[in-house]
Amino acid sequence: MSATAVEKTELSYSQKAAAVIVSLGAEKASLLYQFMDSADIEMLTLEVARLGMLDAQQTEDVLTEFYQNCMTNKAITEGGLEYARTVLEKAFGSQAASSLLEKVTKSLKNREFAFLDKADVKSLYSALQNERPQTMALVLSYVDPGKAAGVVEQLPPERQVRVVEAIATMESASPAAIKIIEAEMERKFSSMLTTSNVKLGGVDYVADIMNNLDRSSEKAIFDRLGVNNAELADEIRKRMFVFEDIVTLDDRSVQKVIANCDQRDVVLALKNANGEVSNKLFMNMSARMAEAVRDDLEITTNVRMKDVEDAQQRIVGVIRDLEERNEIVILKGGKDDIIA
Repeated sequence: MSATAVEKTELSYSQKAAAVIVSLGAEKASLLYQFMDSADIEMLTLEVARLGMLDAQQTEDVLTEFYQNCMTNKAITEGGLEYARTVLEKAFGSQAASSLLEKVTKSLKNREFAFLDKADVKSLYSALQNERPQTMALVLSYVDPGKAAGVVEQLPPERQVRVVEAIATMESASPAAIKIIEAEMERKFSSMLTTSNVKLGGVDYVADIMNNLDRSSEKAIFDRLGVNNAELADEIRKRMFVFEDIVTLDDRSVQKVIANCDQRDVVLALKNANGEVSNKLFMNMSARMAEAVRDDLEITTNVRMKDVEDAQQRIVGVIRDLEERNEIVILKGGKDDIIA
């Protein structure tokens, strides 16, 4: 990169870092390298090789910014944000101090509690539910607002208010206190992962989510997923409503299901059905059909389990088809309002 090109473009962070390294000289730069990982050293060395010449003003601006950032981090580490603000205002003026603090606190916030980025709401809630509202407020201020909301939603009403108040009235916390809480939270999450061996995600988990979505969202997701991954979409559908869930259908819906099923499938499905499911089906058949099915059950022996499961799955498929045509309603966790 030529000197002219450098003059006309704003330096990136990596270019500024390279400029600092060059300004320090090889001996002092090598001391810094001892505290850096190999990837950063490789990146920085490449930027140094590409840097070319900087004019005096650019070099001075970069070193001034570097010095200010060092002063800011040192002041925050030693005495917290308010102490840092006092030191920086005396050194650089109130406007520069505010700008520096804003940049550095954003950077600190991104680094601290970084392990929470991959935590789901369930894990967060498990780790935080018994903590003081002030501790919960501090931790939740470092996570995505959506995750924080998910945790707050699960709290009892009184604790919800206390946690929200604590977040709203939170001021600066000392770096030492933050480090203590961060270490404790990291220990909790590490313990949860190593001792509980909780299975996260998976088709069953997705099916549970889908069972609690509204109809339009569910249909839109399946329409798109059916195009991109039809096999996965079919597997999720199978997990969403199992044969035993027939007992949750109203009698009119069960009658419609029976009318649309092959009688042979009904017989096979009943070979391994529990008493509740059997009663639900028989009480919604005509007397004639019930007698015929019972007769077939007596003479149907030595049936493979796979044949029974396939028949049950075909009946579930009929149920899903009827639901898609709005001919029956499957209640999902009490989230649907039904008008008779």
